[in-house]
Amino acid sequence: MDKRPILLVMGNGGEVGQTLRTLAKCEIQNEVVVTKDGVEALEYLFGKGRYDHRNPDDLPALVLLDLELPGIDGLGVLRQMRTSELTKLVPVVVLTPSEGTLHLLRSYRLGANSCIRKPSDPEEFSTAVRQVTRYWLDLNEPVLET
Repeated sequence: MDKRPILLVMGNGGEVGQTLRTLAKCEIQNEVVVTKDGVEALEYLFGKGRYDHRNPDDLPALVLLDLELPGIDGLGVLRQMRTSELTKLVPVVVLTPSEGTLHLLRSYRLGANSCIRKPSDPEEFSTAVRQVTRYWLDLNEPVLET
């Protein structure tokens, strides 16, 4: 199991709480770093601003990225991650709004590893988070460049 942190980029406080409770129920041992918008997520990833003390080479095992963020949206975060040599291989799971396929298409074109629709039912949302997190942390074999 990959023990590096999970970066949760989510602007909706209720969904953050639900996601954290789901991860705790799954007995995920990874630290979960929560950022509330795209600017903060990029600061964390690149060790800038309020995270200038953090070594940017210590990348998260997984980024759970909501598209609906204040400021820089999830697509903007993904775009910047994929254009950087530092973060281009970090697994990103995009949490898309339930309507339409445009968000899915844009996310995959920008390099998302996976997309899941955010179900409106809290139990379905918890199940989706549990399944995708278990896959990326337990089954996936990451490529760690040195």
